[in-house]
Amino acid sequence: MIFVTLGSQKFQFNRLLEKIDSLIAAGTITEEVFAQTGYSDYVPLHFTYQKFLDGTEFKEKMKQADIVITHGGTGAIITAVKQHKTVIAVPRQSAWQEHVDDHQKEIVREFGEQNLIQPCMNVDDLGEALAQAEQKTFSEYRSNTDRFISDIDNYLQSEIIKKNDSGSRRL
Repeated sequence: MIFVTLGSQKFQFNRLLEKIDSLIAAGTITEEVFAQTGYSDYVPLHFTYQKFLDGTEFKEKMKQADIVITHGGTGAIITAVKQHKTVIAVPRQSAWQEHVDDHQKEIVREFGEQNLIQPCMNVDDLGEALAQAEQKTFSEYRSNTDRFISDIDNYLQSEIIKKNDSGSRRL
């Protein structure tokens, strides 16, 4: 199954939903598709959808999916790659009133450069992105959280030592 998730921010992404519908109609996508469409107002013709999913429903759809097609939000991307899903991310674009700026292009490009996802910078290239993703072996996601916490801890410890060495009051 292909799970399409467009997040819960108050922005539409009709272009992506329309493209998925056209790929199904053309026979390019033959798998079952389910979409969480968020604030989009496009009504899919060839796949099932729900505007919003609660946490349990979202987890179940993600679990069922082989492929996740998502907008360029970090939360959606990381959630899917942590579960070893094939992820195709398409950035929202401000020119289409899909977001306030084009930061999702940078996010999608970075995850693509790390070989964690299949980037699709242009909605019109979604069919090609699907074909490429099916042939690709992706890198495994590794969280930097532990290293980040360790770096902060090391910094704080060094600041405490500096204060103690300078005769300042102990923390």
